[in-house]
Amino acid sequence: MIGLLIFIFGIIVGSFLNVVIYRIPLGENIAFPASHCPKCKTPLKWWHNIPILSFVFLRGKCAFCQTKIPLRYPLVELITGILFVILYYKIGLTWYLPFLFFSFASLFALSMIDFDHMAVPDSVNFAALVFAIINPKFFDSIINGAIAAFGLFAISWISSKIAKKETMGEADIIVAATMGALLGFPLFFIAIFLSALLALIPSLIYRDKGVPFIPFLTLAAFIVYIFDSYAYKILEMIIHG
Repeated sequence: MIGLLIFIFGIIVGSFLNVVIYRIPLGENIAFPASHCPKCKTPLKWWHNIPILSFVFLRGKCAFCQTKIPLRYPLVELITGILFVILYYKIGLTWYLPFLFFSFASLFALSMIDFDHMAVPDSVNFAALVFAIINPKFFDSIINGAIAAFGLFAISWISSKIAKKETMGEADIIVAATMGALLGFPLFFIAIFLSALLALIPSLIYRDKGVPFIPFLTLAAFIVYIFDSYAYKILEMIIHG
């Protein structure tokens, strides 16, 4: 029952993420005006905004101008709901669970924005970091986040000098701080290595265009957070053989 309620909460948050993903890169207010069709600008009724179900009932089209609604909208809602349920089953119903939800939700929104614009807003990026440090190990999370950010900044600075061009954006460094706060060490290093592996093939395929890196950082952070015990075992096998 609790899992179902968590899922419903997750898809509602996912609906809000769709607003964040669409409006913030355009410099628009996320609260006003009310939800409307991007094409015909007609304000939507409340029953047009029911997560996932409205897309099904409307057959994927605007109720007014019949413009197709991108499939990504219900997918973002569904993925957010599933993400929240997985996190709930990972740590249980604890006081800091909502902050964990919102941190990963913010990272998810950043990933989608990065896919669209190859750039991310600082507001959402810092929100993910702030939510990440609100947990029982508050001070440890701050220290781990600072170390992770400084470490990635150092790597970025050195690699930029060698390549004679910027190799990593400031947004990636903030995301690294969030990862450090969420995962701690040595899980942070495992997540960074995993993100590089996940990004390897897309980077080779789209070498000329470049690929957004934050989605891979986010995915790696989530995988390592959920499967932290397995990550430790793999690390022990690597170290001890």
